[in-house]
Amino acid sequence: MDTFRFGTVDYTVFMGGTILSIAIGLYFGWIKKTKKTVEPETSSTLDSPEITMPNFGSKKMNEYLMGSGNLKVFPVAMSLIASFISGVAILSTPSEIYNYGTQYFLIVVAIAIQGLVVSYIYLPVFSALQVRSSYEYLGLRFHPVIRNIVSIMFVIEMLLYTPFVVYVPALALNQASGLDIHIIEVVTIVLCVIYTLLGGLKAVVHTDIWQVAIMFVSVLVVAILATCNITDMGEFFESLAAGGRLIIGNIDPSPFVRNTVWSVVIGGSFYWTSIAAVHQTMVHRYMSLPNLRMVRTSIAYFVVGAVIFYTVLSFLGLLIFHMYKDCDPLSAGHIMNNDQLVPLFVVQSVGHIYGMPGLFIAGLFGAGVSSLSVAFNSTSLVILQDIVRGCFKMQPGERTSTIIVKSTIVIMGAVIFGSVILLEKVNGILSICMSLVSIVTSSTFGIFTLGMLIPWANTVGTLVGGITSFFLTAWITFGTQIAAASGQLLTHKLPMSLEGCTGNVTAPEVVAVDEEQVFPLYRLSFQWINPIGVLTVVIVGSLVSLVTRPTDIKSLHSDLISPVIHRFLPKECFKQRNVHKNAGNDISTIT
Repeated sequence: MDTFRFGTVDYTVFMGGTILSIAIGLYFGWIKKTKKTVEPETSSTLDSPEITMPNFGSKKMNEYLMGSGNLKVFPVAMSLIASFISGVAILSTPSEIYNYGTQYFLIVVAIAIQGLVVSYIYLPVFSALQVRSSYEYLGLRFHPVIRNIVSIMFVIEMLLYTPFVVYVPALALNQASGLDIHIIEVVTIVLCVIYTLLGGLKAVVHTDIWQVAIMFVSVLVVAILATCNITDMGEFFESLAAGGRLIIGNIDPSPFVRNTVWSVVIGGSFYWTSIAAVHQTMVHRYMSLPNLRMVRTSIAYFVVGAVIFYTVLSFLGLLIFHMYKDCDPLSAGHIMNNDQLVPLFVVQSVGHIYGMPGLFIAGLFGAGVSSLSVAFNSTSLVILQDIVRGCFKMQPGERTSTIIVKSTIVIMGAVIFGSVILLEKVNGILSICMSLVSIVTSSTFGIFTLGMLIPWANTVGTLVGGITSFFLTAWITFGTQIAAASGQLLTHKLPMSLEGCTGNVTAPEVVAVDEEQVFPLYRLSFQWINPIGVLTVVIVGSLVSLVTRPTDIKSLHSDLISPVIHRFLPKECFKQRNVHKNAGNDISTIT
């Protein structure tokens, strides 16, 4: 990577793809300024109730933040993919397959499961309540303090996560082009800030279409060309089998094994659902569609797209192993960490083809830009709706709301740049921040699950369950990292070879470690952390609620509980729903 540099064609492909996607987003979100009102698609069936567009105080703000609730299915589906698949996923998934085998490929089963769970358990609640922010639900179901805490946690989570979606593609472009990494980071952030400021949700969604397309095409073309370079496919699969990479049915019940059928499918289902079901970056897009049936269709497209994407990324991991089966680049010192494995493979396998490195970096860059713009858009809405209006009980007008939203985007851009600089200077901050994001995600999902599936859950139980989950998962996560850093835990990577390496290459020394002496919770597979966090909230919250004046079901409105619970508790058991609009244009209050 140190000797490779972009050529003219690479720069042309990279700049062309990036500029095209942003220009199209600005056209739809800012220049076009669609004048006609698209009538929401309605249905006579109860399965597709119309979503009434929430009011932000003016049509202009409704258009800017929610696209007036009239966006189309396919653009939203592509934006959902952009919300979840970042440059981190493009680099980490092939690396996971390369180091630990194909068992992780079963994540596609988890993706399909979460699609069904989201569509039929969680989504109908948000649709019935017509929320703009997912955290508004918590204010209706529990005391407003729960909403305030979780929405603030979301903002902190975004500030911790977004620096990585900037840093990863910036580092790859820096290695490929030689451009100063700080200049790349500034340009990335400024571009996102500008088109998010000008076009709002419509600009973000339509830009995501092309950036997701570039992401997918770049990875697919690299995989196809690398496959064409293989002369004997029989020998290809034999090398994978000999290297122990073809693993798909590991049913070992041990929770300490990194990837098994149980850990990948169950743990992956919990993780994906925790993001897709209640995370504001996803719910924001769900609520920009006219009705429930269209949202479910967009989720179906999202699932199909994500499955295809992860299938290609997993196969790319096998291609990388085949190329480096006789000389592991990390052990040989050709790269410093696993994040550089995919860029190295691209350069060495298809780098001789004009424009290919530029196309791949454009895909990686597009993934980062998409994730960043989604974060800007959703965080600004949460600041306005949940913190300014919900927490501080203020009711700003159109002009003030516009200033708050756009100032949030600008300030967030500046904070992210500062965080990226810190990320480069401080060792170990990456794992700490990503761990905090994972901890917050599992606790938040557990709180929503408790509210929607446990009718007797109350505010005290929810608060105790959420705090218990947060500290338990934090204890496990950071305890595991400390144990690994001190050499008490091994990585358990599959065997690598250095026989084909040229020059004086020495295999890393293998140190014998007795992991049985390590506290069991620290040895758990990372796949189980999210389920532990979610179930802790539900179990602890349910029990505490039972002993601290449980919620009377007759005082609870049926729309606050998932439809799956209605099968056991008919709507007649709940209080009838009566909606009154607040004078301050805040969310409908159920009385």
